[in-house]
Amino acid sequence: MMGNGEIGKPFLLIDTCNGFYCDGFTPNKPYKPKLWTEAWTGWFSSFGGPIPHRPIEDLAYAVASFIQSGGSLVSYYMYHGGTNFGRTAGNFIATSYDYDAPIDEYGLVRQPKYDHLRDLHKVIKKCEPILVYGELTVASLGDNQQSYVYRSKSGACAAFLANNDTKSSASVTYNGMSYELPPWSISILPDCKTAVYNTARVRGNKVQMKMSRIGGFSWKSYKEQTYNDDKKAFMTSGLLEQVNMTKNFMESDKNTFTDTGLLEQVNVTRDRTDYLWYTTHVNISENEQYLKNGQYLALTVSSAGPSLHIYINGQLTGIAFGGLERSTLTYTGNVKLRAGMNKISLLSATVGLYNGGTHYESWNYGVLGPVILNGLNEGKRDLSWGQWIYQVGLQGEALNLYSFRGISSVNWGEASKAQPLTWYKAFFNAPEGNDPLALDMNSMGKGLVWINGHNIGRYWPSYKAHGACNGCDYRGHHNETVCISNCGESSQRWYHLPRSWLNPTDNLIVVFEEWGGDPNGISLVKRVGE
Repeated sequence: MMGNGEIGKPFLLIDTCNGFYCDGFTPNKPYKPKLWTEAWTGWFSSFGGPIPHRPIEDLAYAVASFIQSGGSLVSYYMYHGGTNFGRTAGNFIATSYDYDAPIDEYGLVRQPKYDHLRDLHKVIKKCEPILVYGELTVASLGDNQQSYVYRSKSGACAAFLANNDTKSSASVTYNGMSYELPPWSISILPDCKTAVYNTARVRGNKVQMKMSRIGGFSWKSYKEQTYNDDKKAFMTSGLLEQVNMTKNFMESDKNTFTDTGLLEQVNVTRDRTDYLWYTTHVNISENEQYLKNGQYLALTVSSAGPSLHIYINGQLTGIAFGGLERSTLTYTGNVKLRAGMNKISLLSATVGLYNGGTHYESWNYGVLGPVILNGLNEGKRDLSWGQWIYQVGLQGEALNLYSFRGISSVNWGEASKAQPLTWYKAFFNAPEGNDPLALDMNSMGKGLVWINGHNIGRYWPSYKAHGACNGCDYRGHHNETVCISNCGESSQRWYHLPRSWLNPTDNLIVVFEEWGGDPNGISLVKRVGE
């Protein structure tokens, strides 16, 4: 079986359809069933993108249209939304994979989507014997209206009356009876007389879900170190002994090494971590004119992306990132290099790997260059083919700072906000009840969060959703851009916390913040219906 693919030997495989609509799909051989293997109930959310929705009226219309045109099977994608825990999400795909599905990410039914789809399934099930064994006749009922009638040899009959007009309702006559059809809708008549279901007539009220705050956390923090080839720095920070005890990658040939030129990130990290440090040293002559004039140099870094932090002599100088449509990036900014030796450290971070299309091996990540300094007496200096020190991952990852055992390996201090490359920890008790739980991360920038050693996933609420949210009309063909919400707000604010991961008391939450946020704004919430 193959969905939406080219088939080399068509008689060996059953070709199928994936998409928002599949009524126009025809198998490549007449003896094969017409299968819809992915009926898209919505669409995934991406960091930097709005939240897509699919109106239930349109989804029901698409399913009914597929069945009336001879469809044999509908398999929904997704029927139950989910969560991309850990680092499992694809490139720039958000941690939430709710998908606007009939059952949401938290296991709660989304109304009225769930009930309206359930009712559609019931009426199709009622028509099933006639649909399987009956003969189909299609007739015009108007400019944009048709009847699809299935009739068995015994005389049993089921009819679909379709109004494909995207603006106007239609009054049609079938079998001597009049039927009112809303725009972009299909009525189903299991006995060819009584319209028991219409895709656009939704019964029941919309149940709005909300996040209700339970409480906050009392935080301690630990500052992640940028790569430093001076062991004295680690001795004074008290890290050297801990690093050796845990066989930290900073002392490991496998995880820290020097090479000439810039290397592709995943080839180095083998996707064991989101993070890879690129560090080089630049010697600046005291005779440089920019030093005498009190000016700055310009640093330009070209990267395959998707996210980049620029550190000069241990200080964060700039941040750059791409997006779902284009993950490559170029950073250009002024940097202050002193006379003598300077350290340029580039922290490249993946945000999931590509998961669509072909030839995944051809996609690149990380700093591929060029990396250029402009404003020197010599004009510009290309650092791309110099000596670079590579460090795979973070110190905190090697020390397992997200685990009960690892948190004791460093000294934690009082938490403060707006600190890049910072680990935060806190303890909390599980709240009473059975309501689904989540973390409100809206006060943070970008990073990862763990509960009792379980990686909840990547968070990035500071990446605001682009686009214009102009309301939603169910009528007409839909895709992931037609009905959207959350424009100008966080692409994802709340992060699912499974209750099964919690102990009654003393649960450990650990947050690694890349950019700098306010941990005091993080709160535990529960998902409830209004």
